[in-house]
Amino acid sequence: MHSSMPETTAAPLARPTWAFLLSHPAHFIALGAGAGLSRWAPGTVGTLWAWASFLLLQPVMSASTWALLIGAGTLLGWWACTVTAQHMRIADSGHIVWDEVVAFWLVLWLIAPAGFAAQLIAFVLFRFFDAVKFGPMAWADRTFKGFGPRGGFGILLDDFAAAACTLLVIALWRF
Repeated sequence: MHSSMPETTAAPLARPTWAFLLSHPAHFIALGAGAGLSRWAPGTVGTLWAWASFLLLQPVMSASTWALLIGAGTLLGWWACTVTAQHMRIADSGHIVWDEVVAFWLVLWLIAPAGFAAQLIAFVLFRFFDAVKFGPMAWADRTFKGFGPRGGFGILLDDFAAAACTLLVIALWRF
């Protein structure tokens, strides 16, 4: 699929508003129920939202329920991120945080049971890999940039690469 700009002459939406968030279900999902509206480090705020929601859900979720939520969240997020990027006219806005949410849920689920210190280390590692974007994160970010389903997939993919690197470091550390 060829990546191109959506057919519009309007300027990109540099910073989404509450009205934008509530104007479409995809926006609400992609912007992390409002976490992505943060003026300060929306990706970090989205990851903190993921962590808080994980802690709230963890007591009532089984491993298979987490697998279903993360799988469904990935597919729903692919659609939501694709639509929101097109509506914002920005291929991968930092305000789209659903990618951080679902990827960090994966990290927390796979390191569970883990205490606060281990979760904090996972948080710091994940944010590092997501922000620095070298190696697999850079490849995913570069290769799948654009609009449409390919671009929406790319929004998610670089965060799953950051999750994989986080899990690799944690596995080596535990070993």
